[in-house]
Amino acid sequence: MYEILEKKILCPQIKEIVLDTPAIAQKAQAGQFIVIRIDEKGERIPLTVADYDREKGTMTVIFQEAGKTTQQLGALNKGDFIMDVAGPMGIPSSVEKVGTVVCVGGGVGSAALYILLKAFKKAGNKTVAIIGAKTKEFLFWEEKIKSVGSEMFITTDDGSCGRKGFVTEELESFIKKEKCDLIFAVGPVVMMNAVCRVSEPYKIKTIVSLNSIMVDATGMCGACRVEVGGETKFACVDGPDFDGHKVNFQLLLQRQKMYLTEEKTILDMGKTNEERECRCNNE
Repeated sequence: MYEILEKKILCPQIKEIVLDTPAIAQKAQAGQFIVIRIDEKGERIPLTVADYDREKGTMTVIFQEAGKTTQQLGALNKGDFIMDVAGPMGIPSSVEKVGTVVCVGGGVGSAALYILLKAFKKAGNKTVAIIGAKTKEFLFWEEKIKSVGSEMFITTDDGSCGRKGFVTEELESFIKKEKCDLIFAVGPVVMMNAVCRVSEPYKIKTIVSLNSIMVDATGMCGACRVEVGGETKFACVDGPDFDGHKVNFQLLLQRQKMYLTEEKTILDMGKTNEERECRCNNE
């Protein structure tokens, strides 16, 4: 059993919890995730490691209430317990000194940026953050992300905070005026696809974190399979990080439309799946 030590409501339907997981906290690294099961009748769901504290033995995760299990998780409070937490899982992000690293986060995907930026900054890189949301109300962790970034840019659909528009517009503006050596994108699949379309003409290496549907998270079920460079990969054991310019996003989007959970995740910014795809195609 794993105790919830802290709980915060960050914005509508997005919550943060700190878990007492000393063994996992000792080994967790940027880019990895955990799989939780709330009780013996619950389903397994993956959650990105947003932060960890090795001394305290704690791990922080941020999630959006999009389906039955995340809603159930969101109803728990400080002092409650989660039955199973497995991790850290997945291959850690490759972190080395490359120059200027731009990390782009969309919606709840921004939860992964802090730990990534912190790791790249520690490695001696210039770190730049670009975070996007529907409105100011849906932004979170701005100060934490800013603390590990040399620069930070914010975009909102309605212009209520930062630049009015999309993260891809801010990214292209940055690329045109400054040297960029590596891009990391974390968020809805349509957003990551759009980021890759922006960076490809500039030949900038772009890594995407594919938080696909996962069941067992050990490579056995095949639910998270993706096509990368013409080969089938499993996001849980081969990723979750992949070269975005090699990912078959069209196939990935077609597969994920079969899952209601992914559809609800895409709706986190207040748009329908079709509207989001159309909008990204026009960026």
